[in-house]
Parts: sequence; structure tokens; C-alpha cells
Amino acid sequence: MAMLDSTIVNLALRTIENELSVPLASIQWVATAYLIALAASLPLSAWAARRYGSGRVWMASTTAFVLASALCALAPDLPMLVGARVLQGLAAGVMVPVGQAILGQVADRRQLGRLFGTVGFAVALGPALGPVVGGVMIDMLDWRWLFWINLPIGLAALGIASRVLPPARSEPAAAPDLLGLILIGGGLSVLLYGAGEGDPSLAALGAIVVALFVVRSLRIVDPLIDLRLFRSRAFTAALLIAASIGAAMYGGLLIIPLWLQDQQGLSPTLTGMMLMALGLGSAAALPFAGRLTDTKGAALVCLAGGALLVASTALVPLSGAFGVALIGVLLFVRGAGLALAQMPAMTVAYAAVGEGVKGDAATLLNMAQRVGGAIGAIVLVLFVGEGGAAYRPGFVAIIVLSVAPLILWRRLSVTTR
Repeated sequence: MAMLDSTIVNLALRTIENELSVPLASIQWVATAYLIALAASLPLSAWAARRYGSGRVWMASTTAFVLASALCALAPDLPMLVGARVLQGLAAGVMVPVGQAILGQVADRRQLGRLFGTVGFAVALGPALGPVVGGVMIDMLDWRWLFWINLPIGLAALGIASRVLPPARSEPAAAPDLLGLILIGGGLSVLLYGAGEGDPSLAALGAIVVALFVVRSLRIVDPLIDLRLFRSRAFTAALLIAASIGAAMYGGLLIIPLWLQDQQGLSPTLTGMMLMALGLGSAAALPFAGRLTDTKGAALVCLAGGALLVASTALVPLSGAFGVALIGVLLFVRGAGLALAQMPAMTVAYAAVGEGVKGDAATLLNMAQRVGGAIGAIVLVLFVGEGGAAYRPGFVAIIVLSVAPLILWRRLSVTTR
């Protein structure tokens, strides 16, 4: 649900603009508000899971997400729609990392790779099938069905979770560090907003505020997020790889559609099909990546994924003269490379930490992915703004942002076997 809502809603912006009779510049907040709110609530998820129990917090945040989806579908005007999207994003920022933390807590260490490979397959289907599903709903039904669809999915998930989630385990916890929450929530929000708007100065301001949060957290007794996890070389390497893959993913999603349309002359529909190949490549590779991680170790799988990612990205801008079929194949391979590089790093991030800090690990992992994506967007905006002549250097920039798996793979030394 969270992945679909971050991908398919963009398809409906023009339709919503026409129905609500508001300018496109204002409609953009339907997408932007969700991402900013998600970033703002991420840091609170680990504390809430410790204080009230992961299962209880996941059920509450998922319920909130479903209710906010209904509010989005019922919104009569833009302010109500944006407000409901903020509530949706706040719920998603807790729902996603707490759900991942539960998986890390209940999984057998020897099955972590297969578990996250299976879950990753479902997540990857969001960007793969989202444009197709969203387009059909908009054409045949109504844009409000983009939000109504979350109700049966969410209610089914809640019904199953009430029977299979582990018993709620909570522990005494001091009140959350409110100043730290303001610093990290506000800093991440400004950073992501600046990246989304192509404003490097605003993104830099957000990065400075995040740095202030880090300094404060290292000096107080009961921080919002346990940054001592970075003492583990394997955990630190896993987060750096996750940030690198986030930068490669979001940077690619920015420049590749523009390159396909501006340089290859593809229509928006055919461009969407090309991007679907990217998502399908990830979805196809993830189950295999999980099994290989459990049997061969995370390091080698991550190295193979990094090599595929770099090679396919380098070949994409050279493939234009050979037709769209080759471009589609390379994008499929690129999607597989993204999955093979990222999934082992996620597995190690959970395997490298103790049981009591799985929630902190999940929060930091999600933050790394989003900050990496913001960096990728900032860097690629600098190239895309220069016009068509800058596309090839832009692809070089994506390659540079993608190399962390090739450098750090040996540090993923925590075995899941």
C-alpha cells in the first residue's frame, strides 16, 4: 500500500487538477505532502515500538493508514486532500519500518535472506505494476479509487495480523527526546523537500539539521535512535550500500524517463512500459537473491548485484541506436542489479544487531534509503537542468552513486547461515 501510494498517485495529478479546478503547482502537494510527512514520522517509529510493542504499533499505524486513505477518497477539495495525504504519510512512516522490524524479530537468522527477498518481491511490484494499475483505475473508474483500493487490502492485512502477529512486547521507555524528534523529523523533511524541488541549498540546510541531531544523540543518555549501532562495521556498510542504491534508484527514475522521451522520442505510454521492465527486473530477482543470501552469504550476492547495476547503467545510454527492445532488456537487468545489491544489505542490517534494537535498525535503514534517494535526485537535477547534452554525464553520475556495493561488499561479513 505504501509503495503504491508513492507511485501511482502521480498519474492522477492532472485529473485531480481538472476535477478540483486548482493549478498544477498546488496539486503537486498531493504527492509532496505524503513524502514529507513520511520522513517526519520515521524517527518516532523505533521509540513507539519499544514503548508500546511492535505488533500494537503496526496495527495502529496500518489502521490509521486505511482511515486516511478513506479520507483522501472522500476529500471534497484540495486542502482536505492534502491534509489527508499528510495523515497517510505520517502513518506510513511508522507502518513500514515497524513492519520490517517485526520481520527481523520473528525470523530465523538462517532465513532472513529468503524472508526479505519474498517481502521485497511484493514491494517491487509497486513501481512495476503501479503505473498500469493506476492508469486503468483513472481511465475506467475514478482517481478516488487510487485510495479506495487501500481499504480491502488494509482490512485484509489487519484481519490476518490479528491472528499471526507475535504477542505485543513493550518495555519501559522514557518520554521521547522531543528536541531530537524536531531536529531529525524537520531535517529529513527539509532535505527531502529540497531534493524534490531541485533546491540544493534547501536540501543542504536539511542535512545540517540532521547533523545537529546526530551530535545531540551521541551526547545524551536516552536518545531517540540508538546511533551506537554504527559501531558495527557490517551494519554501517549495509546502511551505506542502502543509501547508495537509493541514490541510484531515484536518480535513475529521474533521468531515465526524460532520456527516453527527449533522446529516444518515446511516448509517455511506451516510457511507462520501459519503467515497468525496471520494476519487473527487481521483482523477478528478489526471491533468488534471498535464497542466495541465505546459502552463499550476503557479500557475494551484493557484489554481483553491484556489478550488474553498474554495467547495465553504463550500457543504457549507448543502447539507443539499437532499438527499444535492447533498452527494455537493459532496464530489466538494471532492476535485477538494484535488487541483488540492496536486499543482502538489508538482511545484514538486521542480522548485525541485537534483538532489542531491531526497531532502531529498521528506522535507520529507511532513513538511509530516503536520504540516498534525495542525494540522487539533487545530483541528477544538476545535470538534467543543463539539457540533452548533459544526459551522458548524468548517467556517469548515477554510476558513481552506485559503486558502494563494489567497494563495501567485503564488510557484509555477518553471516545469516
